[in-house]
Amino acid sequence: MDTSSSSLPNVKGNIFGQKPALFVLFFTEMWERFSYYGMRVLLVVFLVKVAFGDSPWDRADALALYGIYTGFVYFTPMIGGIIADKYIGYRKAVLAGALIMTLGHASMALEIDWAFYLGLLLLIIGNGLFKPNISSIVGQLYDKEPELKDGAYTIFYMGINAGAFLGIMLCSYYGESADWGYSYGFGLAGIFMLIGLIQFFFAQGIFGRIGLAPSELQAYDDGVAAANAIEPDGAILDGNLAKGLATEELPEVSHGDGQEGPRAIRWAIIGTAIAAVVYFLIVAFMEPQANALQTFSRQFMPPIIIGAVIAFVGWIVSDKSLLKVERDRVWSIIVFSFFIVFFWWAFEQAGGSMTIFALDYTDRTLDAGSAGTFRIANTLLTVVPVMVLTYVLLKLFSITFKHYSVANLVLALAFVIVWILIGIMLYEQFTTTEPEVPAGWFQIFNSLFIICFAPAFAKLWEKKISWLKRGPVKFAMGLILLGIGFAILAVGALSIPEGAKTAQVSMFWLIAAYLFHTLGELCISPVGLSYVSKLAPVRLIGLMFGVFFVANFIANFAAGLTGSYIEPIADEIGLSGFFLIFAAVPITAGLVFIAISGWMKKMMHGID
Repeated sequence: MDTSSSSLPNVKGNIFGQKPALFVLFFTEMWERFSYYGMRVLLVVFLVKVAFGDSPWDRADALALYGIYTGFVYFTPMIGGIIADKYIGYRKAVLAGALIMTLGHASMALEIDWAFYLGLLLLIIGNGLFKPNISSIVGQLYDKEPELKDGAYTIFYMGINAGAFLGIMLCSYYGESADWGYSYGFGLAGIFMLIGLIQFFFAQGIFGRIGLAPSELQAYDDGVAAANAIEPDGAILDGNLAKGLATEELPEVSHGDGQEGPRAIRWAIIGTAIAAVVYFLIVAFMEPQANALQTFSRQFMPPIIIGAVIAFVGWIVSDKSLLKVERDRVWSIIVFSFFIVFFWWAFEQAGGSMTIFALDYTDRTLDAGSAGTFRIANTLLTVVPVMVLTYVLLKLFSITFKHYSVANLVLALAFVIVWILIGIMLYEQFTTTEPEVPAGWFQIFNSLFIICFAPAFAKLWEKKISWLKRGPVKFAMGLILLGIGFAILAVGALSIPEGAKTAQVSMFWLIAAYLFHTLGELCISPVGLSYVSKLAPVRLIGLMFGVFFVANFIANFAAGLTGSYIEPIADEIGLSGFFLIFAAVPITAGLVFIAISGWMKKMMHGID
């Protein structure tokens, strides 16, 4: 059943020309990304410095676990998309995912080995329900205005990165600080995930019928919802609005070929057989691994990925109910997803090998002179973006507070907590004689640059520039810019001797690399989300977002796996050569994507 609708509750006003409902999703996603990136920035550092009171982990083991975790975080969305599409709807999926992730962060804050692994598992499950479905709601807000989708997703992407910025900054500071500790860092991630859950629950009525479960939509269509519809904060919906929702005409859409079960079983068998063949080939030609973690990462995960992806893609494209245009567009989403693997494979070195570079190879100790400069710069970097976010919050208040007061008050409390945490952090930094920059601090530049440049990119995509209207060209630009960022990092690492375990390289190289990585990300990620929402058949939109995130699953796992070889590769060709690999591959992929852009345009059947 079609879950889109133009019949949103009559909340007058806009924020930067966009619907207030977009900013409810903006803040929900912001707190979820706070929790994800806040935890992620600590994961590798925690393992290689502290672990669970035993000996710290080797770099290879820490990066292997990082790859497994971040990979599965993007594997479960394809399952979460199916569950939401067919059973519980996007809203309930978002709420369930947020609750499960809150419990996961709470488990990790205990710093006990079994609770730590349980927390990672809960985060993987929760993210699978949350991630594809909140993106689906954004797309359906603009079903009637497809020309605004690229801009809306770019604004939404600002929310993602505002959360990442705050999470990285605060969790890194409090987690890596000797005066606080990792429990505080992991705990903060859980607190703000809970805030996002509460805020979304009490503001969800602003979406009208968008995101409801199929059974709830049927109730609206039958007129039952006119008597039972509940608006946030417990108020009864306006009668005229409820009747309008209940009687709205919906287009008839197909729900599949009626053979989902047998087709799924057939492709599951095919995928399993392929995985088994790949596994035996790996075992036959690869040396035995040092431990169970390395064995799972290097021998079991690749077959699982290859078999699962082939089975999943085969199951989708073999659906006989897909029309030719639909099938071609589904294939175009798959091609987009294939090329985005190269982007995230390199980009996700930020939480792995680039964190190791910041931790062991970057000069982070500040003397009296540089400490003063750092304090002023860090204050500006911290305070100005949070002031901008506070302004956006006040704009949302002015439009929605009357109807969604509880949600707004929860958001206000969250910002009060953020300002208090920032105040404590800045006070401690100004009263420390020679502060050391946390290794995770450098990752804030990605989010900071996104917040700064996203509005400009949103305007750029709206301009009538013919070659910029083509999605493959935007993707290629992103891949090439990412490669340039790693080329800069490779130049910065030239002074590090082969096999060196530590060095004192200038901070400049990391910051410059993050700038180009961010410019590339703005060309790929929000645009990619927008294209999935445009190209996917309505009945499969959650599922196709799941496909898109499967690409992140492959890339994140591959990023951790490749990063786990940092020491042997650096011993052979130097750390500069290691990073040069991540420059060459994305640039090559970008050039190939430009070459096939004409074919992609045909496959998209009129979607710019």
